[in-house]
Amino acid sequence: MKLFSTALLICTALMAFAQKPQNVILLIGDGMGLSQVSTTFYYKDSDPHFKRFRHIGLVKTSSASNKVTDSAAGATAYASGIKTYNRAIGVDMDTMPVPTIMEELKEKGYCTGLIALCSITHATPGCFYAHVKDRDEHEEIARQLSLAGVDFFAGAGTRYFTKRADEQNSYAVMQKNGYVMDTIQSNKPLEAHKKYGFLLADVEMPSKNNGRDDFLPRTTKAVIDYLDQRSNGKGFFLMSEGSYIDWAGHSKDVEMLIAEQLDFDETIGAALDFAEKDGNTLVIVTADHETGGLSLEKGANKDTIQLTFKTDQHTTPLVPVFVFGPGAENFTGIYENNELQLKLKALLGL
Repeated sequence: MKLFSTALLICTALMAFAQKPQNVILLIGDGMGLSQVSTTFYYKDSDPHFKRFRHIGLVKTSSASNKVTDSAAGATAYASGIKTYNRAIGVDMDTMPVPTIMEELKEKGYCTGLIALCSITHATPGCFYAHVKDRDEHEEIARQLSLAGVDFFAGAGTRYFTKRADEQNSYAVMQKNGYVMDTIQSNKPLEAHKKYGFLLADVEMPSKNNGRDDFLPRTTKAVIDYLDQRSNGKGFFLMSEGSYIDWAGHSKDVEMLIAEQLDFDETIGAALDFAEKDGNTLVIVTADHETGGLSLEKGANKDTIQLTFKTDQHTTPLVPVFVFGPGAENFTGIYENNELQLKLKALLGL
């Protein structure tokens, strides 16, 4: 606890004179290491949006229990600013709940949003609003989302809300609590005075190679505009996840990886376009860990490259963090994953 407090004090001192952003957009490329980022420079027909960043850092991803983290411990570090054990969702090493930055900002009057391609109860999105001992407690995570007060969410996982072992219906609870819920479409116009929840598949959305459209960049853009209007100048926080970069690594699927990484790059572009015009928005792009040990090697001749996955598991290399907007200079350097949240809280004055 003393070390945690010291780190927070240092971060606060360093950012005392930094410009405070009004809004925060956190984009997480699940499983996205530097090699995955590099693919956008070789497989995109134009310059990737990654090239628009001027402030870049590196993050160490190990959890408190393992050198090789999982997404739950990794996302908890970003959401709650602590190192915890693999499989933990929003709890510390003693399984005690720890507040998330989304919860703290909500108390300050911020509007909040979550977007994922996997189930909205999956490890990465779940860590921003839920507190459970194990990431597989999907039904409990769904129940907690129904009470969390998030202004907007979109993802998959309908079954965890409506086909529950306890026969409760968290989907109906959200409707009762004033949410406009939908299991069919996510491209309807968003009205600033309403809250929305989109559950667009039973467990997971399809990959880009299996027919998913531009859902992630399109929805991210729409929700940024929605949160901007809904917050009315009080600020918003949005987390949007490129979930299947990780899954491409687990399946060692090169074509899937390229498609998902390019889709995530377009999502980054949507966030940067808004931030550049707005002037008061901080965009943070990073990963919870690398997946697959991806390498870009010499191909059949000197003018081609070959992508090779060395494993189907998570790996330990440091992952990049790209930052744009007010206070971006404070996120350069090399640091632990939980320190990113400490830097952000200090910048926001939390």
